[in-house]
This record gives sequence, structure tokens and C-alpha cells, in this order.
Amino acid sequence: MLADLTAGAVEDAEARAQQRSRAEVERAALAQAPARDALADLAPADRVKIIAEVKRASPSRGDLADIPDPALQASLYEQGGASAISVLTEGRRFKGSLADLEAVRSRVSLPVLRKDFIATPYQVLEARASGADLVLLIVAALEQPLLAQLHDLVLELGMTPLVETHSAEELDRAADIGARLIGVNARDLSTFELDRDLFGRLADRFPADAVKIAESAVLRPADVRHYRDAGADVVLVGEALVTGDPIATLRSFLEVSP
Repeated sequence: MLADLTAGAVEDAEARAQQRSRAEVERAALAQAPARDALADLAPADRVKIIAEVKRASPSRGDLADIPDPALQASLYEQGGASAISVLTEGRRFKGSLADLEAVRSRVSLPVLRKDFIATPYQVLEARASGADLVLLIVAALEQPLLAQLHDLVLELGMTPLVETHSAEELDRAADIGARLIGVNARDLSTFELDRDLFGRLADRFPADAVKIAESAVLRPADVRHYRDAGADVVLVGEALVTGDPIATLRSFLEVSP
């Protein structure tokens, strides 16, 4: 499934490139105001931090929420105390778009993550041109030379790569390219099975200078506590925030004691 999602995202990017050349997108990317320093905003602190996600649907759960105004949703996250905003821009299965990212960027002051299946330099340039401060790179979807190339390009454009892993081997690959912001996704994107204890088993393998992010399987404060106890600096939350009261839910998550 991950290979299919990545291939579809690349195909859609190639279609956009027919309408907007790489040179044009690169000019727009370089004309953007400097990206926000996401590493500083997500740095380890006395309390857990939250990346709050704007997410309408997913392949594993289907439709989650009707979000006609993603910018409003993101502003509620900012009010609730989120440290960064993740925006799904994949259109086929997650019903997102770059327009969602641009709308969110225009409304909030927090760092904004482009969450998509990134596998080409064009997609990285699109992210910066749309105002992204962070770009998701999924280790399982990329051969090591391409992973390193895209990681370097994200940095060259002033953004921060969030390198997502699902195993010890992938975490080591993230460390090998010098990743400073590393996530462990409890959801296997090939099978969609959840393993909420995966982060805890891998926590000791993170580089000493890396921010540790736990992703997926967060529905209640106890889930945040589970990840925090295992060593997470940051927790990425999507479904729980789009299916309930985002401000109240975020505040309950952030009240988890150190």
C-alpha cells in the first residue's frame, strides 16, 4: 500500500508539473519568507509537545471529518496549545491538497508540516513554495541515496525534514543521514496494523541530538502518557482532534504530567 500511495502522489505531482514547471515552482519557493525554525519549536521540554494534524480521511479509517475550512481548524489547534501543524496534502486517499497547506500557512504562526508521500525534488520545492516549514520523508518509501538527496534539499531550502521510521533498521538509516527530527509511526503503512509499543522499543536507538516524535494511535490522554513515559518529546495527533473538540482535546493531552 505504501508503494501505491507514493506512486500515486508522484503521478499527481508530475501532472501538476505539466501546468507549473519546476523552474517556476523553484522561483516561488525561493521567494517565500524564511521558514520557521521547527527544531526550536519542537525541542525537548519539561512537558510533551503536540503536532496537530489537519486530516479529512485515511486509507485505514476512511472518511474522518468534513473540514471545509482547514485554516480555521488549524487556528483552533493553535489556540489549544499545539506546537506545530501537520497538513495532509495527498488527495487520493486523504482528501488533502496544497491549497489546504497554503490556507493553514496564511492563518497560523506555528511551523507547518507538509505531510505527503514525498519522493521527488519537485514535491519538496512545492512544499516550500506553498509555505511549508517542515517536510515529511518516509524512510520505507525511499532508497537511501534518494532519502539523503531529499533530506539535503529540504535543508537547503531552509526547512526541517521530519524523517519517519517504522523499524530499528529505518531509524538507523535516518541517523545515517543526520536527521534531527525523527518520528516512529505506530502504524505500518504497508499493512496499516498498529503497534503502540514500537516507539518504546526504538527510543534508545535515537541519536542523542534528535527530537523524538511518536506518531499514530493517540486517542486519549493515556495514549500521550504512554508515549511520554517511553521517551517521546513530541506526539503527532490527527484523528482524535478532527473527530472531537480540538481545543479541549489538545488541552487534555497537554495536561499530561511530565
